[in-house]
Amino acid sequence: MSTKDWIEKDYYKILGVSKNASEDEIKKAFRKIARNNHPDQNPGDKAAEARFKEASEANSVLGDPAKRKEYDEARSLFGGGGLRFGRPGTTPGGGGFEDLFRNAGTGTAGGFGDLFGNLFNNDGPQRRASTRGPRRGADVEGEVKLSFEQAVEGTTVSMRFPSDNPCPSCRGTGAKAGTLPKVCPTCEGSGMQSAAAGGVFSMSEPCVDCLGRGLLVEDACPDCGGSGRARSARSMNVRIPAGVGDGQRIRVKGKGAAGENGGAAGDLYVTVHVTPHKIFGRSGSNLTLEVPVTFAEASLGAEITIPTLSGSNLKLRIPPNTPNGRTMRVRGKGARKSDGTMGDLLVTIEVQVPDHLSEAAKAALLEYTEKSGQEDPRAALFGS
Repeated sequence: MSTKDWIEKDYYKILGVSKNASEDEIKKAFRKIARNNHPDQNPGDKAAEARFKEASEANSVLGDPAKRKEYDEARSLFGGGGLRFGRPGTTPGGGGFEDLFRNAGTGTAGGFGDLFGNLFNNDGPQRRASTRGPRRGADVEGEVKLSFEQAVEGTTVSMRFPSDNPCPSCRGTGAKAGTLPKVCPTCEGSGMQSAAAGGVFSMSEPCVDCLGRGLLVEDACPDCGGSGRARSARSMNVRIPAGVGDGQRIRVKGKGAAGENGGAAGDLYVTVHVTPHKIFGRSGSNLTLEVPVTFAEASLGAEITIPTLSGSNLKLRIPPNTPNGRTMRVRGKGARKSDGTMGDLLVTIEVQVPDHLSEAAKAALLEYTEKSGQEDPRAALFGS
């Protein structure tokens, strides 16, 4: 909006008061308009929302004695006789009113940018503080417990959350039936207030008394406790992607609490808890499995059968002379990756020692020791 548009606005007419109105009359007139046209009282009514914003803008100027004085002087000088708004070229000097504003703030003496910078700056913090804009909805937290298989393959789970719909008893106002919220006196219904940021700068922040609503509830609705939200729960199906890990936090955009005044909805954050598997483990996109083999199988080599997470079995070839702890890779039998491909199954060989040996077995091992000719495996420990 240009400076010309701001000067042309009649804030006294907007509030329905005379130019000689007192501060109390101005405040009372604004509260009446705000109460009847507040967005929370008129959901979806764009005309009421426009009247509320226009009244808030007028109150931010006329409610401040210093700004009101500057506004009255500006209206008297440029809106009431000295210089009228019109087509370019109709004002004294031949340059026209539009040319005059085009040169404002360019360093020329008497520029309008210097004269009205604080009062009519649309981007200034004072106007932002007086206009209640869209508010983003709150984020929602949830937890879900998955089996090992669900975490690997991905799944869809049903979750229940507190409802963010308006309370049917108070219609979202938070006030007891038959009563209405009052306009917050701290922020005068705007939901925002200014805070000093050092020097000549200030910033707007949600009002500490009404928490940004612009309204205060004196007699709370017994059904919602004054929150304005229904106590019922809502259900939602949430897709958990394949390959999630225990403790991982998943963000579902736009599935949190609804926003206000056209603001975006918040996000849903789901923390995943994965139940451990009795035989399989995870290492990134790979699955891990420890497979016991006998001394003979490790020494002579063997073909053994191992399970997979999908439930099918497969054959694994153990090469001769396989040492304990060697890991073998079975490609494509791991967890699903984000690109749809599969990780691998990492099989670790564990050579088992018998708990009991018969006399015949002992005799056979002694004979094996004598005939194998194996060198002392600990000789390197002593520098031999």
